[in-house]
Amino acid sequence: MDDGHRNRPSSVLRHRFSVVRADMNIELQLKIQDLNARYAQAIDGNKLEAWPDFFTEDGRYRVTTAENFERGLPLGMIYATSRAMLRDRVRSLRDANVYEAQRYRHIMASPLVTPDEGRGARAQTGFLVARIMHTGETMLFASGRYEDHVVFDDGAARFAEKVVILDSRLIDTLLAIPL
Repeated sequence: MDDGHRNRPSSVLRHRFSVVRADMNIELQLKIQDLNARYAQAIDGNKLEAWPDFFTEDGRYRVTTAENFERGLPLGMIYATSRAMLRDRVRSLRDANVYEAQRYRHIMASPLVTPDEGRGARAQTGFLVARIMHTGETMLFASGRYEDHVVFDDGAARFAEKVVILDSRLIDTLLAIPL
């Protein structure tokens, strides 16, 4: 009995809704998944001084809404164009800004990875962020996706660009801590 796969190349399996490459670069997938996990761990663990190190020197970070992203509007709620700007943001969070004590917990989907022509890859990763207040109250704070351009410098994965695309334009409070 022919199951429909006999004459197809072994590297491609056809499914009802998509074509999946069986020979996808698993190592690349795991490197990007690890980068995202360490990124979230630094934020969730209040190790914000380590956060800029996940970016290249000229790495860009932007938080925007899905609506603004789809309309091609370039600015966002947070916009930084270098690691130095990210370090300044952390310094202001620690020394100047006043906000209610809180922390985050990230939950992320597996990234959808597409190698690019250069030295990196593009990745799209869904996320949920719970906000835990100093009182212990926990609530869903943000949902959306990351659109990342990841590059590899001496084997280390870093974000050349991280665009945080929020599903909703409503943010409950001051967006102080990075997403």
